[in-house]
Amino acid sequence: MRRRRITGRLGAAADDADPMSVVANLFDVAMVFALALMVALVSRYSMTEMLSADDFTMVKNPGQDNMEIITKEGNEINRYTPSEDQSSADGNKGRKVGIAYELEDGRIIYVPE
Repeated sequence: MRRRRITGRLGAAADDADPMSVVANLFDVAMVFALALMVALVSRYSMTEMLSADDFTMVKNPGQDNMEIITKEGNEINRYTPSEDQSSADGNKGRKVGIAYELEDGRIIYVPE
């Protein structure tokens, strides 16, 4: 005897009535979208250095009031925001008094403000 598989309204209705299959598909789409967004942001803001194993120092907005110095040493990322009212460990306060430039031959030139 041959067994025949019944594919009719009952079989189709059982597949369509499963709401969790839609949720699983939406989750997959959301994961692909989130990954594409992260890759686009990293490449747009030239932050591929964050993903490498090399150490680096990056200065955002140099010479402005909202300047930030970001350093990566190993797996640790540090952010430093200089301001005129910050004090050092010994209680001394400081302020920006000039700019230093390094030339191609290694000499450093200080320009007071």
